[in-house]
Amino acid sequence: MIIWSWPTPGVWSTSPTLDRPPADRLQAGRDALARGAWADARTCFVEALRRQQSAEALEGLGMATWWLEEYPAAIESREHAFRAYRQRNEQAGAARMAVWLANDYADFRGELAVANGWLRRAERILGGTPLDPEHAWLAYTKAHFALMVHRDPVEARRWSAEAARLSRDVGPADMEMLGVALEGLAMVTEGQVSDGMGRLDEASAAITSGELSDPVIMGAACCYLIRACEQVRDYDRAAQWCERVREFCHRWNFTALFSSCRIQYASLLTWHGDWKQAETEIEALRRHVEKVQPRLLPVAQTRLGELRRRQGHWNEAEQLFARAGAHHQAVLGRAELALDRSDATSAAELAEEYLRRMAPQNRTERVPGLEVLVRARAATGDPLLAEIHLTELRDLAETVASDPLRAAAAFAEGVLRAPYETSRSRFHLARTLLALGRRDSAAIEARAALACFEQLGAQRGAAEARELLGPIGEKPRTRLSRETGGQALTSRELEVLRLVAQGMGDKEAAAHLGLSEHTIHRHITNILTKTGLRSRAAAVAYGPKRAALTSMAGTGHAEPLPTRELFRRSRTPRTAVA
Repeated sequence: MIIWSWPTPGVWSTSPTLDRPPADRLQAGRDALARGAWADARTCFVEALRRQQSAEALEGLGMATWWLEEYPAAIESREHAFRAYRQRNEQAGAARMAVWLANDYADFRGELAVANGWLRRAERILGGTPLDPEHAWLAYTKAHFALMVHRDPVEARRWSAEAARLSRDVGPADMEMLGVALEGLAMVTEGQVSDGMGRLDEASAAITSGELSDPVIMGAACCYLIRACEQVRDYDRAAQWCERVREFCHRWNFTALFSSCRIQYASLLTWHGDWKQAETEIEALRRHVEKVQPRLLPVAQTRLGELRRRQGHWNEAEQLFARAGAHHQAVLGRAELALDRSDATSAAELAEEYLRRMAPQNRTERVPGLEVLVRARAATGDPLLAEIHLTELRDLAETVASDPLRAAAAFAEGVLRAPYETSRSRFHLARTLLALGRRDSAAIEARAALACFEQLGAQRGAAEARELLGPIGEKPRTRLSRETGGQALTSRELEVLRLVAQGMGDKEAAAHLGLSEHTIHRHITNILTKTGLRSRAAAVAYGPKRAALTSMAGTGHAEPLPTRELFRRSRTPRTAVA
């Protein structure tokens, strides 16, 4: 006996079609789904269930409420349908519900362990059964999880190709193009851009020609194409498809799909400089997902945080990135914000954290992290590491061959190899932005130019940048000492300095602090750069004199001394220190 709890019988009893046979109402519900009348479909399925419980009516109700974005009700209906199909020993129906539930728990609740459990349940139920469309759906869902959850494009490509193959043999017919589209996105992610975009174009052609009929499949395939466009920065193509998706979602009242695609649409608007409209789209997305898809809220927060960072509202951007928590885009946003604030060390550490989450085969998704890391390494005085990351970035730009990505690689190379020319370019960009009335953007570029001019000791350039910042209303920083950078050693750098002074090697210091040897080496490089010392041996020589200061800084009893003061005291004779 299926226990079904839904609206009270009083609600159902008011329906004028209650006297129709359940089979008629079930078919009426299916017809309503076919024409996109989701509320009518829900009414029909509820009426059918009032008269007679059936797995088919429960499945239909789950689909109708899913389209209406009543996700708790959709999940409940599908769980009841799963049990009803199992009781009737209908393996295909039970597996179909299990696959849908896996998607529901992942997409709308973010409960990946539960989602994985339902996916495994479907796999076990279908094991040993004759091939049917549910096998294709299962293969596709495994491909989707591999790419979107586990970020494994190789596994995603394998399962998406399997889904396309199965759909050709046993259906559903539309599934073949969905498998092709997802395979294309996986290939783009791997860096096989030409072949991958070719598959996405093929799937898109099938949609626009009217060859496909399932709106879920059509919507998902469009979303994959737009996501791929964003990854390779093919913004012209993305703009065209965003408009098509808008029309599609309006026609089918498919707001859930446009919530996902809206993310890419906002990025497109931000890139083109339409920041007001981008903010409108992001705010609309945020309001929507707060109500029905809370798992997407960190995505909305990071997109708004990126917009605020570009606008120069850094404190607000920092708060938004913090609210997004450990989301990989929030980590990247914090890295870019640290670079804006001239904290190159933190920027490099955060960029490395982002890249650790992107396996080497996720080539196009590594691009934004590499951009930040090259610039951060150049700023921390570690050109060798910067060159290594620049090589990967340049290779990707040549493979993808989109103008925005080529420009990003060229800019990173300019920062590394031509800092003065890069600063001049930023300065002239700031003047242009100011003339256009974009004061916040002009201030960001002018500050960046000033910081680099000061580091280089380019007095005329620094003076021009300060003069430009005057009418913008920004207070330029005081000029840094060419000898020392005028920067304070961080508490972590002081810790590293103390351990090095005690005679520890990089490996021992790394183990002691729970860091990598590479990170220890970077901190030592920063220490030498800030203090003006020429070698590690020099740091070891004056390190003991900083031990007390290091301890005080580490316990919060004193602020780290500016590097200039540390540098001066390092010259103090030993007898004076004693």
